[in-house]
Amino acid sequence: MLTETAYAKVNLALHVRRRREDGYHDLESLFAFVDRGDVLSVTPRADGGLSLTIDGPFAHGLDSGDDNLVLRAAQSLRISVCPSNSLGNLGGLGIVDSGHFGADLHLTKNLPVASGIGGGSADAAAALRLLNRLWGCNLSDRELCAIGETLGSDIPACVISQSLRVEGRGEALAPLDLPGLSGTPILLVNPGIPLGTAPVFRGWDQVDRGPLDTSSLEAVITNGRNDLEAPARALVPEIGDVLERMRAVPGATLSRMSGSGATCFALFDSPQACSTAEQALAAEQPTWWLMSGRVR
Repeated sequence: MLTETAYAKVNLALHVRRRREDGYHDLESLFAFVDRGDVLSVTPRADGGLSLTIDGPFAHGLDSGDDNLVLRAAQSLRISVCPSNSLGNLGGLGIVDSGHFGADLHLTKNLPVASGIGGGSADAAAALRLLNRLWGCNLSDRELCAIGETLGSDIPACVISQSLRVEGRGEALAPLDLPGLSGTPILLVNPGIPLGTAPVFRGWDQVDRGPLDTSSLEAVITNGRNDLEAPARALVPEIGDVLERMRAVPGATLSRMSGSGATCFALFDSPQACSTAEQALAAEQPTWWLMSGRVR
């Protein structure tokens, strides 16, 4: 059995520059990835079929059928590497004539759903990486990103799962090695309320507040922002409670909301400060979800 981590994605800053005519938004963001997340495992399947099972603390209500992004990613990868005449169409996702391209996938869902930290995109990206290994496709990250882009804007970044400057609607990626970022202790906190991306973007006030400076981690901390925080807080006021509490904990060097929310994060100057904050918040707010780790 092979396994792959679907690393949690964090927007250390997210600047929304404009709404495009195609309905998407032009963004400038700094993506970082935590060394923890959902876990995807796979066993080969001789008949060429594809299946998905899900467990974990956030498995409830998730559909493991054909529309799940994990299975869609698996099917997209399979189509890209199989000759077109080797694919059957025997219900569901279909059966390939060669059993080499079958798989039974299992997802342990540790990250909350609709929470601004990658979620389904990270799971789909993990499926691409995992099946690339299982099936011996030998595709490069660039090729996997091209497949992922057809499924969702954040999937290419999640394929790479390293710190990136992201622009456009999420398709323009540039690796960014900021001194002092990798290995930094990080704490993620969610108030336990799912929040869809579309309503938050609809609430953006369409004011361009300027470009994102990623010349240094200090510039991101001092001048960066999340332009979706205000509309997200209007929909889920509890986000404000999380941020207020996290900004008050000792040792936190940066606290912001990630993505479209409702998950927030804090970077810390030491593992001990991160651990102490996690324990204190867990005791004070037992209904909040918390996860600590390090930036990859």
